[in-house]
Amino acid sequence: MRVLVTGAAGMLGSKMITIVGVDHEVFGTDIVESEGILLSDITDANNILALVQNLTPDVVIHCAAYTAVDDCEKFPNLAHAVNGQGTRNVALAAESVGAEVFYISTDYVFDGEKEGAYVEDDPTNPTSVYGRSKLEGESAIREVCSKWYIGRTQWLYGEGGANFAETMIRLGKERDSLKVVDDQHGAPTYTKDLACEVKAILEAKAYGLYHLSNEGKTTWYGFAREVLDHANDEVDLQPCTSEEFPRPAKRPKNSVLQNNSLDKMLGNSMRSWQIALEDYMTRKQ
Repeated sequence: MRVLVTGAAGMLGSKMITIVGVDHEVFGTDIVESEGILLSDITDANNILALVQNLTPDVVIHCAAYTAVDDCEKFPNLAHAVNGQGTRNVALAAESVGAEVFYISTDYVFDGEKEGAYVEDDPTNPTSVYGRSKLEGESAIREVCSKWYIGRTQWLYGEGGANFAETMIRLGKERDSLKVVDDQHGAPTYTKDLACEVKAILEAKAYGLYHLSNEGKTTWYGFAREVLDHANDEVDLQPCTSEEFPRPAKRPKNSVLQNNSLDKMLGNSMRSWQIALEDYMTRKQ
């Protein structure tokens, strides 16, 4: 396949290029300059249309997004311009050349009030600007594209970008004690594992909506504890509540995702978040 990855300079986009590029011809595009990356702005409909029509990809993996959750509350117009209208621009460009689109979405499309894990057909109810803008992107993909995939994921970490695991490693070296929220539940997800599943879904042409996260669940405190244990850091780590650590954007209390479609369509299951994290931490050594 001939594949175009948007957001290719970012943590997830760069991993998509590495993983998908093993067996396919891959091009990357981003708004920031980076070696080997084509410049484009998804908020400029004509700009992204020209790029897609010049490359004529078979597939567009749409990773580009405004993911600064708290900043989205401060700049809602920008969030919707990038995550909503920007996604519609990508969808329209892809559809003009008959390309499939794989859109990376988020657990933030849910309100976090469900007791158990969210499945793909659960009602959405985002409570933040980020979540609403990403759901707007999902709607654009469904409305515009003839051949689409949507993959909701969460709590991403990986090589090539700032993430929670790296922040914990850094703070563990800088401080004697840390407090981390222990009442928000989800599954840390390694970008390598996510990219591998996206590649498998594309190769199977198994269109549809997916939840794609590493198996199991924990809290941010539990995630931090596992990271620091692997880093052999003896910092005093203490749990706290969300109320003790207020943020502009409301976080879902429960955003655990169940990968039903992945199991049904491909018979695949993603490995546990603990094993994936161990892999990541071992690679860093």
